Amino acid sequence: MIRSMTGFGQAEGAMGTLHVVVDVRTVNHRFFSPSIKLPGSFARWEADVREAMRQKVSRGHVTLTVRSERQAETAITIDEARFSAVASQLKGLVERHGLTGGVDLASVLRMPDVMSAPRDDDETGSAADLVTIVSQALDALARSRAEEGARLAEVLRQRVDQVEAALGRIAARAPERIVAHRDRLRASVKELAEGVAVDETRLAQEIAILADRMDVAEELDRFHAHLAAFRGTLAEPGEPVGKRLGFLLQEMLREANTTGSKAADAAILHEVVGLKEELERIREQVENLE
Repeated sequence: MIRSMTGFGQAEGAMGTLHVVVDVRTVNHRFFSPSIKLPGSFARWEADVREAMRQKVSRGHVTLTVRSERQAETAITIDEARFSAVASQLKGLVERHGLTGGVDLASVLRMPDVMSAPRDDDETGSAADLVTIVSQALDALARSRAEEGARLAEVLRQRVDQVEAALGRIAARAPERIVAHRDRLRASVKELAEGVAVDETRLAQEIAILADRMDVAEELDRFHAHLAAFRGTLAEPGEPVGKRLGFLLQEMLREANTTGSKAADAAILHEVVGLKEELERIREQVENLE
């Protein structure tokens, strides 16, 4: 299955008393490049999250963001034994030192350890809980990338068809332009000879050498082989194919350049320019594939 390197996935779930939302998005990159943004209480699990990402994404710049919030307001606990002890101590201090104002509720509650709220560490669940939600977000990302990859693959197949049609036009034109060059060469030699007899054997040899230099059959055969490999790679399931398709495009561009250098014909050169433009469009799309 062809996968794009651009996609988005999201998942959410409970971790302890927290509601956690994981967003993950990817864009083009030559290698696996993760960026992880976790709440402070989750920072100790960054290595676990990174490994989960590495197992499910092979290429691309991957940004993963985790947000958390309490599922409900957590009640504040008042330690009544501590409250009573603090109140008694404060009253004793007031009496012993002749202070005015007495002891009120707010004064007692402000004292350390009288009131307490659950710490984040008590609410955040475990690394396994977080990795489960991260994996769900990565699965959603994979589905998004597969859908985009299927669309890109169809675009690439259409462009490959256009490249193959151009190769057909070049193959059809190639023999005609050799005949045209042969006729021009004969006419030029006769004009330069000014009535002097021309060695037909030598002229035939020169024409044969010229035809060999202008022959692009091998280049076109190799180009067709690369196109077949390109199509086959698009049809392969499973493994990432972006790099392989990129290498095949490099080989196609090499054959296009060689064909252009041997063309010596305006019609073929025009087709070669169109070929290279189409290969560049294909390359831009291939860069989006994993």
